[in-house]
Amino acid sequence: MNIENKLKISQKAFNTWRTVPFKDKQQLLKTLAKLLDDNAEKFGKIITKEMNKPITQSIAEVKKCATMVSYYAAAENILKPEKIKTEFRISKIHYIPKGVILGVMPWNFPFWQVIRFAVPAILAGNTVVLKHASICFGSGNEIEKIFLEAGFPKGVFQNLEIGHAEVKTVLENPVVRGVSLTGSEKAGAEVASIAGKNIKKSLLELGGSDAFIILDDADFAAAAESGAKSRLMNCGQACNAAKRFIIQKNIEKEFLPIFVKEYQKFVPGNPLKKKTNMAGMARPDLADELEQQYNKALANGAEIILPLVRLSANEFVPGLIKVKSGNPILQEELFGPLGMVMTAKDDKHALQLANEIPFGLSDSVWTKDKKRQHFYIDNLESGTVSINKGTSSDPRLPFGGTKSSGYGTELSLVALKEFVNVKTVVAN
Repeated sequence: MNIENKLKISQKAFNTWRTVPFKDKQQLLKTLAKLLDDNAEKFGKIITKEMNKPITQSIAEVKKCATMVSYYAAAENILKPEKIKTEFRISKIHYIPKGVILGVMPWNFPFWQVIRFAVPAILAGNTVVLKHASICFGSGNEIEKIFLEAGFPKGVFQNLEIGHAEVKTVLENPVVRGVSLTGSEKAGAEVASIAGKNIKKSLLELGGSDAFIILDDADFAAAAESGAKSRLMNCGQACNAAKRFIIQKNIEKEFLPIFVKEYQKFVPGNPLKKKTNMAGMARPDLADELEQQYNKALANGAEIILPLVRLSANEFVPGLIKVKSGNPILQEELFGPLGMVMTAKDDKHALQLANEIPFGLSDSVWTKDKKRQHFYIDNLESGTVSINKGTSSDPRLPFGGTKSSGYGTELSLVALKEFVNVKTVVAN
């Protein structure tokens, strides 16, 4: 079936779906959550085969999707008409779904990214078409099937097996009223410019180079364990992974060996074995890119703490490098098993290092001192600040970035209003 016909099906489905009561939509979400939970192992194997994630992490991804869908299945309806007190007989705000929304989603979390975007958009009354990463068409098709199996009408969620070149065609089609993209800065800029030219809403969740700040009153063991996990889960292929470890100078000699020991627990292995905690990267070309970035960092003065050793086309022994402010590698995102260590004299210096990059997605700060915690909460330029924990997305809490990490909100009740029009109703 061609793209034009699929978009017509989406539009036709929207005309009906928008009128379905919120509670009825939520009943279907309950069924969807159960199907995800019951089939976590089956879907997990598809994820692992498509993009190489360790099977335990793939299954956990699907289970997390089920938890998120359950959250929306029980969520408060913040889209019902809102009465505003004025001198008029009637003054209300109505929230109206926009229509067909395009999702352009990446390969690193093939189920989570798609469902995270699609579910609030669909619950708000929109219909969705998905352009998945080319290596994840199997995941996209399974998600379409499971929406149908849960009882959603045909056309509410459709997977389009298309390439990057066809995104422009879809987005320019008058049927499509908005786009949500998770991906690189370059892809985000391209898609947002097409959306802007066509006066359509865009939401961008882009790269990150998140700071993980360890101060001298931190719990070193907990910070080291959390930091290594945050950098190397999913082979380091996460936008909100810890990427820059900013260590207070006076504890570097004590903390770094503890951190290195935790870091070295991540060893590449067979992704289909449940004991494996790290596998290879999703594609060899991505591994090539990471290796080039490693060499660039070293050529600009970075020092090796642990060498990044390439074992095969897509596998590495994880690397760790010490980087100083001004190294051009800090202007880029490292999407793979390579971490950077920086040292800071004090809180002011740590904050400066954390903020002096183009990105602002999610930072983590480790200190027991509440005054210091608030200093970072108030001054870090990022969408999320985590205190004494690694960054992780939670269905109940908004997720989004600042600066070149994008704009718009996913997750939480806030996401329900991303793809709606606000209509004012006034009467005498």
